[in-house]
Amino acid sequence: MRIIRLGNIKIGGNAPFVLIAGPCVIENEKTSFDIANKLKSIAGKLKISLIFKASYDKANRTSLKSYRGPGLEKGLKVLSEIKKRFDLPILTDVHCKEDVHAVAEVADIIQIPAFLCRQTDLIVEAAKTKRIVNIKKGQFLAPWDVRQLIEKAVSTGNKNITITERGASFGYNNLIVDFRAIPLIRELGYPVIFDATHSVQLPGGLGSSSGGQREMVEYLARAATAVGVDGIFMEVHPNPDKALCDGPNSLDLKSLTELLKQLKQIDGLVKT
Repeated sequence: MRIIRLGNIKIGGNAPFVLIAGPCVIENEKTSFDIANKLKSIAGKLKISLIFKASYDKANRTSLKSYRGPGLEKGLKVLSEIKKRFDLPILTDVHCKEDVHAVAEVADIIQIPAFLCRQTDLIVEAAKTKRIVNIKKGQFLAPWDVRQLIEKAVSTGNKNITITERGASFGYNNLIVDFRAIPLIRELGYPVIFDATHSVQLPGGLGSSSGGQREMVEYLARAATAVGVDGIFMEVHPNPDKALCDGPNSLDLKSLTELLKQLKQIDGLVKT
């Protein structure tokens, strides 16, 4: 198992799980700063390594009218300020090759969205930056198909790769998690992150937007941790019902501390 290093953070091997958390999308500067500040406080008290995530543009929304974010320039400015002000590493996703190098100037981890995980040129361009590349496994892929995604990134000489599991399509407007996928993907030699919030998403379930089962996040997060995952990815918000993007599957920040305490205990048991 390759261990990915990001400053003092270790991802993979027998290292404690890392937390990747933040809002789905940058709504405004104040909300983003407030969430980052709260997350840093919680993670610091629990001694959990934290990577802040947020999108500057969500180009894969269900409806043309869905909120996408502030865009590349304004969004990266907010992420850069969070990085400096709170001394946090940053993850954000890219949807087109043209954004990659601007994103690499700010982000420590460049994320390939699940719907774009087979886009060869996008993966290769992101990997060429030598930043860590987090590839989300598409809900249409089998665990062993991930080998092809890894090979695309490794072809550039960059082996700083993580894979995120986020469930598989199960009929219409539904996802289901097969936890066998986590050890199967880890056998490919790279750390596996579990996306606990997108895994409870109901894609397009509300007609013009996606629904979600927020109440199931804690159960799937505990299960993934028990399987031995290398990181937990969560979208969090101070008021998920008012979130501009993915609110139905976002975790309320007030619930985070207790859940993380449980995950840390489970992680300690399975990685002794």
